This record gives sequence, structure tokens and C-alpha cells, in this order.
Amino acid sequence: MTTIQCHCGAVQVELTGEPVAQFFCHCDDCQAVHGAAYVPVSMYRADAVKVTRGDPSTWKLKTMPRRTCTRCGTRVFAEPQGLGITGVSGFLLPKGTFTPTFHIQCQFAVRPVRDDLPHFKALPTQFGGSGETVEW
Repeated sequence: MTTIQCHCGAVQVELTGEPVAQFFCHCDDCQAVHGAAYVPVSMYRADAVKVTRGDPSTWKLKTMPRRTCTRCGTRVFAEPQGLGITGVSGFLLPKGTFTPTFHIQCQFAVRPVRDDLPHFKALPTQFGGSGETVEW
């Protein structure tokens, strides 16, 4: 079990089991919500993510429901509809536990990121996408 919390500590979340996937998301929704070119995401089964302290607000910019601390504004996790998974902010994980294996939604990338990981134009097949990659 891993415990994460928002920056002020008002919201605490317990994560059980191993993540389903860890990746960097370049979608325009994440860019707008986080004010970043891309964000680290650690996906867990929805039932493996439990809020144990606080009451984060739920909101969405476009279609993705997101949970945020009402006190400090930390984006804690997002809940993609119909997939049974929850995307936890990789920024909140303990050091050394975020080990991404790919990038997604690179069609929205602000700038190319050159590393040894696969870069999917949209989504990999494991998330219902075409699996098409981009070359930087």
C-alpha cells in the first residue's frame, strides 16, 4: 500500500496494489489543467484508490472528472469514464516509484520529447487506441 497526499495534507489517498500503467500524458486537457506540456500519470484499478482524509472536489474541464483539494488546489487524480481505472498524479508518488513506460496523446505535444519510450499518437491498444506511434 502507498499513501499520497495533496501539497497541504488536507487530502490523503491510499493506493493498493501495483499500478496498471505509468506514463506521460500530452493531451490538451492535461496541459490546460496542470499548466504543463505533459504530466506523469500512474493508473490504478478504480477500486485500488481510496480517499482516506479530506473531501476533494470533483470537476472537469472537458470530459474527464478530476478530484482536487479544495484548500490548496492540488490535482490529486482523474477518473476516465468507462475504463474502471483512476489516473493518479505521478507528482504525488514517493520518489523512485514513478517508472513510466510510454507517452500518450503525443498528437498534442507542445515539443518533441526524445527518450527511449514509445510515443503513442493517441492511445495504446491496451487503452482502446490504435497503438499508432509518432517519430520525433
